[in-house]
Amino acid sequence: MRKSWILVCFVNFFIASLMGLLLRWMYVAPIEGVNFQFLMHGHSHVAMLGWVYLMLYCLIFYFFIPKEAEQKPIYNRLFWVTELAVVGMMIDFPAQGYAFASILSSTLHIFCSYYFCYLIWKDAKPSTFPEKRMLRTALFFMVFSTLGVWCLGPAVGLMGKGSAFYQIAIQFFLHFQFNGWFVFAVLALFFKQSKIEIDEKKFRLFYRLFVASTFLTLALPVSWSLSSPVFYWINVVGVVLQLSSAVLFIQMIRPQFKAFFSNLQSIEKIVYRFALFSLALKIIIQLVVLVPELAQVSHHIRNFVIGYIHLTMLGIITGFLFGFALQNDFINTKNIFLKWGIKIFLLGFVATEILLFLQGLYLLFEKGEFPNYYQNLFIASIALPLGLLFITASLLYKTKFQLSTIRNCTI
Repeated sequence: MRKSWILVCFVNFFIASLMGLLLRWMYVAPIEGVNFQFLMHGHSHVAMLGWVYLMLYCLIFYFFIPKEAEQKPIYNRLFWVTELAVVGMMIDFPAQGYAFASILSSTLHIFCSYYFCYLIWKDAKPSTFPEKRMLRTALFFMVFSTLGVWCLGPAVGLMGKGSAFYQIAIQFFLHFQFNGWFVFAVLALFFKQSKIEIDEKKFRLFYRLFVASTFLTLALPVSWSLSSPVFYWINVVGVVLQLSSAVLFIQMIRPQFKAFFSNLQSIEKIVYRFALFSLALKIIIQLVVLVPELAQVSHHIRNFVIGYIHLTMLGIITGFLFGFALQNDFINTKNIFLKWGIKIFLLGFVATEILLFLQGLYLLFEKGEFPNYYQNLFIASIALPLGLLFITASLLYKTKFQLSTIRNCTI
């Protein structure tokens, strides 16, 4: 694994967290000359495409591409072209919002992702049927999700940004990125990393239920723009199928999971427990939202929406990505800065989630604002970039140490 790739991913994540921290400060004291909406677009794009996408790029390359294909220079070139697109979005979105330069960078990233899918589909050699099926499904959802992006232009031209068509196109992209591409890729990597032997019959049933639930649960965000009881019931079926698939998943991995877990270091156990707990919490929240009144109000209370997105993004996906990186020594488990960085990051995440959902409950029960909510949320949010700064510093130290060792050996 190229250390520079991993370092770039964490630098992107750190910058995205700084953007998020600035967004929360703007609720405390607005900054003249900074457009909140533009900055939010930059934050979300860098977090999704600069952190999660590129980290998955690194891990999929490491786990599934055989040695002979690893030597192809195209993977390294494609990584840096993709990072160039991320840097473009990092600069252009906060400065201009959706304008020519930012759209150009976003489009470049999409075409890079298409080429990545082609390369992985052609070169990847998963060792088991579950790994192959989950990986290919993840790649399918990545491409499929971009249909929502291509619909944005016609939606604006025909009906405007306030139309249901435009909102559904955005939700289509986000839903199949988070619940499709990201989650299926993480599970493919988990099956590879854990080396748990999976009963193929149970897996096939789990897979069908999980894929069906991924499509059907799109009905909830669609119902926010199109009011019809049919979307509520479609989502109910999707959530029930998702719960069934979760039960099957536990049954599949439980017999051998203790053996896998017992070999982990303490910091690795922390992040995996954190990721699994976040996954369980996500399923519980989706069950709670089956109550019709809560399904309607959840969309209107922004704190719930942000809390849920961060639970998926930072809790589940980032938790697993941290675990994979730690287990394979992409980030140095013996470095004290790294351990403190991860713990600070996780504590900051937990604190901000509690505040977000607590404020959501205050609004739900019409109690107004939680005391000093925005100030407390900003203070708690400082832990996120601080933790990532520690992690990134540990990576820089490791890279510098390796380079100096190489020079000394050469001399």
